[in-house]
Order: sequence, then C-alpha cells, then structure tokens
Amino acid sequence: MTRAGGPPVAEATGLYKRFGATVALHDVGIRVEPGEVHGLVGRNGAGKSTVVAVLSGLSTPDAGQLRFAGAPAPPLADRVAWRQLVSCVYQRPTIIPSLTVAENLFLNRQSADALRPIRWRALRQEAAGLLASWELAVDVRRPAGELTVEQRQVVEIARALSLGARFIILDEPTARLDAAGIGRLFDRVRALRQRGVTFLFISHHLAEVFDLCDSVTVLRDARQVRTGPVAGLSRDRLVAAMTGTEPTARDDRRPTAPPIAEPVLSVAGRGVTGACWDVSFELRPGELLGLAGAAGSGVFALAESIVGLRRPAGGSVAVAGRPLRPADVPAALAAGIGFVPQDRHREGFVPGLSVAENATMTVPHQLGRHGFLSPRRRARLGRRAIDRLGVVTAGPAQPVADLSGGNQQKVVLARAVADRPRVLVLMAPTAGVDVRSKDALMATAVDAARAGAGVLVVTDDLEDLRYCHRVLVLFRGRQVAELAGSWPDTELVAAMEGVQQTP
Repeated sequence: MTRAGGPPVAEATGLYKRFGATVALHDVGIRVEPGEVHGLVGRNGAGKSTVVAVLSGLSTPDAGQLRFAGAPAPPLADRVAWRQLVSCVYQRPTIIPSLTVAENLFLNRQSADALRPIRWRALRQEAAGLLASWELAVDVRRPAGELTVEQRQVVEIARALSLGARFIILDEPTARLDAAGIGRLFDRVRALRQRGVTFLFISHHLAEVFDLCDSVTVLRDARQVRTGPVAGLSRDRLVAAMTGTEPTARDDRRPTAPPIAEPVLSVAGRGVTGACWDVSFELRPGELLGLAGAAGSGVFALAESIVGLRRPAGGSVAVAGRPLRPADVPAALAAGIGFVPQDRHREGFVPGLSVAENATMTVPHQLGRHGFLSPRRRARLGRRAIDRLGVVTAGPAQPVADLSGGNQQKVVLARAVADRPRVLVLMAPTAGVDVRSKDALMATAVDAARAGAGVLVVTDDLEDLRYCHRVLVLFRGRQVAELAGSWPDTELVAAMEGVQQTP
C-alpha cells in the first residue's frame, strides 16, 4: 500500500504494555506506509488509546520496537524530536480558547529569540501564510474560543504541519462533527495526503474507514487480529474481526419475555441539542430494552434527558401514561424512575458518606418520619443492600470511597432500586468493573425486570446487551435499527458503527 516509497512512516512491532493487572497491549504491531490513510479500529478497551500513546511518545511500551522512517524512536524526553515526527489531533481540541489562531499556531514559538519582543504583525502574516500554503482557511486574528469544532481541528492540523510533522494521528475526529463537517474534513485529509502527509485514522464508525482509509488494523482484547488493505474487505469480515464472532445468533441470557402490557415508559420525539433527534420508543413492564450506540451516537444524552439530568430540546416522556416534567431529577424519582448515571464518580455517589447513606439516599421516607431519620433503620437497609448485591465491604458504615470500583457501582445500583422503581435506567452499568461484578449488576437488573420494572440498558457492551429482549440502535443521534429476539453480534455492531451488512 506504499504510495510514496521508502520505509514506513511509522512501524511498531511486538508491543506489550501492562497497567497493573490490566494487559493493554499484547504483541501488537502496526505499519503505516508513506502517503496513506491507515485506519485503526476496535471496540472499547481493545487497546487503541494505548497504541496512540505509544506512537505519539506519551507512553513507553514494556517491550517491543518503534521506528519512524526506519530510525528508532527518540527518547521520550526529547519532545522537540517527537513533535517533528508525529502529532495527534484528539477528539477534544487542545488549543487555548483565549488566544488567537495565530498565537495557537505558534504557541511557545512566537519569537525566534526569547530576549526580543514578539512581532505580532509578522506572526500573523506567518500564520496566514502557513494556512494558505496548506489550503486551510481560518482567520488568524480570531480568538480560538470563537471557532467551530471543525475550525479548531484545522488549526491543530496546521500547527502539527508547522512543526514539521508529516504523520498525523486523527483520534475520533468526527465524533463532534455533523455530516457536512465530516465531508469537509475528509476532503482536507485527501488533499493533504496527495501532498505527502500520512494519517492514522481512528474511528468507531466503520463506514468512515471504508470511505477514507487505504488500509486498516484491527485490535481486539489488546491484540492485533488483522491488518490489510480496505479494498476487497467486506464489512462482515471487519465486524467479525472486531467482535471475534462469526455472524451467528447470540447466546440468550434474558429472562422470559414479559406479557404484553401497557408501556411503563413512553418516549416520543425526544431530542437533545447537538446529540440526538426525534427518538421514540416504548418500554413495557418486565422488559429489558437496550439502547446502544458508539461514541457520538447520543444514547447517553438521551438517557440523561429521560431521568432529568439534561434538558431536552423537544419531545415528551411519560411514566405509566403520566407526562414527566423535563430536566427535573426529583420529579423523575417521584414518578418512579431509578437510574445509574454514566459517571459514578461524578454523579453516582458521595465519597465521604457511608455505604448505607449512599444506598438509602433516595428513600428518606423509609428511614423515619417528620424529618427524623433512624440510624438503625438506615443501617438495616444498608445491610439488606449489601446482601442483595453482594457488596464486598466491612459493613454499612464503611465510606463508599474505600470500596473497589465494582463495589461502588453496586452501591449506586442499590440506591437506584431502593424504592422499587417502575423504570430502571442503567447507563454503562458495568463499565470498568470486573467479571463477577458485571454478573451481579446485570442479575440485579434482571431481578428488577422480573419484579415488574421496565429496564433500559444504555451501553455499547455486547455482553450487557445479551440480557435484553430488544435493542434500539442510535447512530449520530438518529434511530437506525431495532433488533429483537435473537440477533448476531455482527449485525448489532454493524448498526452501531453505521455500516450495512452485505446480504
């Protein structure tokens, strides 16, 4: 796939990396040829971020070799050399909003002589000339904070080119762009590729890989499982490489399908600014409904709008037929919604409070009357939650901050189910927890469904989605698929990644 000849722009072989007990990379290799756009794909936790950290000089592998243009990578401390070799444009821009475009382009390089004052007019002229030379159009006098996400990415690419780097890593660059912005970004990438710039393109959206990339490397479970040209590669084969499964039906972990009943949750035309549009569905008692999507799909924004954590842009939500006031968490709790937020550390628990205090935070009416709380009753309910979810703790009085991540998540879920909710919304319920904790958490979700609750599981974790009777899939804020009964993982992942499977 070499376009310009010569040694690979970047080549890593036999990379190993561990973080404590976690294996982040196991014998991973990648070879990026001059003048190509090389895709790097894999599901969450596959090792993509660690590869980017190694290639950009932010992390040293435990073993393996890394070479640029045939020469060994420079020492990590030599940041000047690294910036001349490779630059990464992240999903979240790293430019400084309060500075102008010109100042960001030449940050820490405003003057050739540190003892001489900055010549601002010359700086702006040089910045404008740099952008013009690469056919990138942004006003160099504008504060970066006034730029769109797309324009900030242009500035970051231009800054990388000004440092001498001709190998640029684009890490999820389309996650915050609309369709028109994505098209313009791809046009710029193709134009720069024709001028000798090489790209490593990382995306959850496989349709983009087929549209833009010349070759692709697939990671799965910290291992490299496939590398080769995109031409001739079917979407089914790529999805199968990512998931490790052939397009066969999934194993069934669901409870018995509930009888037909009136919906306990009705969502109609719901939208959240910048995240999702016109989403409608119903959830029935005893049903586990998956809401799935990759990064930028809008599933978490949608779920947060349902439970009151985020203000919607339109549409309605009703619980058991009664409209729910938007952006009001107490109203959602009063209506019978229990939820586990996406970020347990920021929204899930209070670190300084005990296990019992966190687990009973939503049920003060069960702890006493007339504003007086019974410590004995709270401890009893705390012990009941500990036993029910198998929380490993010294007791209900132990601070929740002292627990492991999996046990903290169990406490958050205990709080969500403490008042026997009609609707249970679980956002990434098993993220960052061990296998035994995952099983306990999802078993609690199944128990809630069997008790008559409607359970909404918001995740991209295929294991968690196996518990669901149906799965709704969002892609870039739109409903694109609904799967029910039995489905192959490859079909689900293809929908989440925005590709259509071949017949």
